[in-house]
Parts: sequence; structure tokens; C-alpha cells
Amino acid sequence: MLQAPGNIGVAIVDDQHLFRQSLATLIQTVDNLTLVADAGNGQEFADMLSGIAEQVNVVLVDLDMPVMNGVVLNKLIQKNHPDIKVIILSAHTEERIMAQMLEDGAAAYLAKNCDKDELILAITTVHTAGYYINKVSLKALKNSSYIKNISLQQQDHSQLLTIREIQVLQLICQEFTNAEIADKLFISVRTVEGHRNKLFEKTGCQSTAGLVIFAIKHKFFEV
Repeated sequence: MLQAPGNIGVAIVDDQHLFRQSLATLIQTVDNLTLVADAGNGQEFADMLSGIAEQVNVVLVDLDMPVMNGVVLNKLIQKNHPDIKVIILSAHTEERIMAQMLEDGAAAYLAKNCDKDELILAITTVHTAGYYINKVSLKALKNSSYIKNISLQQQDHSQLLTIREIQVLQLICQEFTNAEIADKLFISVRTVEGHRNKLFEKTGCQSTAGLVIFAIKHKFFEV
């Protein structure tokens, strides 16, 4: 389903030096991953980002850090470098926090005790598909009162989606890329991009993960 990821530039932002060092060692053992940078807090990474932004595809971000935490850093990256995918890697596993970070634009949310194979899978998946949501995240999205209380720009937006937009939305939820969606629906990539833009406009979502949240909430995609 996923396209070959090619080389992926990865950055790590975590104040726990030993954990950060272990992650760096892991990244450097994977052929298609390149460690671009690591930092001990959000501000440190933000200060270096302008000089390395073109090299970074995915950044692994802890939530609890001094000076600038992961919540603020994620918002900064979404605003100034939306092409960089953020994976939250945190000890916090509360459903409310997981759901909120995904809605705020994070491409994935993993627990710090996740398996190394899942971490590598998440990195490659967010690079190719734009997001990675595992079973724990899906459960959090379905159960979280935060998601249940999301107010859309208009309450009837879900009823205004066209059949084609719903088809595109469902394929997005299955982690297909724009090119793969175009092949499946026999339309051009440009047309798929147009449908994506319409979905963002109609739902008020700011990210691909947000579209998945919307689809789950409104039962366009069953998990």
C-alpha cells in the first residue's frame, strides 16, 4: 500500500539525554533513515530549525521538556514548517492528551515504551501517508470527550460531503497516498489534491490526522 519511503531525515527532541542518545543510535542503524539533528528541548530545536528544515522530514518530540515543551513546539512546527511531520513520543498515555495532540496536527502519537519496529513503521508511514494511528490512538480518539466535543465550523458539514469526497476520505483513512488514491478512483493526482482541500475546508480540519478523526467521529470510517 505504501510507497517506498526513500531516505527520511529524522530529528529528535527530548530532554532525557540517555533516551535521546538511544534513539539516535537506533535511527542510525536503519538504512533509509538519516539522523539530521537532536536537541534537549523545543527552544533549542526551534533555534536550529531554520538552518536544517529542508533536511528534516520527521521529528520525534517529547511532551515534557524545559524551556519549550512538546505542545508548543508542535504548534510552532505546524505553523512555520507544515511539511515536517511530528511524532509525539511520550510517557503520557492519557486518551485526552493523545487525542488533543493528534487534533493539533501531530502525525502520530506513540508511548515511549513502544516497540522499536513500531517506531520505525510510524516514521516511514507518516513520511509516505501523512499520519500513523495505531490501535491505542484509535481507541483514544473514539473514547475521548475532547474529540466528542469538537465543534465543526458548521454542524451539518458532514452531510455536505460529496460521494467522491467521502471516497477520498475513506482512502485517506486507509493510509493511501494521493497517487494511490488517484489510481484507485481513476482520477488525476491534482483532482485528489482538490478533494483533499475541499475536505479540509468543509470539516475545518488542519491536518490529515484531523481528517481521520473527523471520519471516525462521523462514522465515515469504522475502526
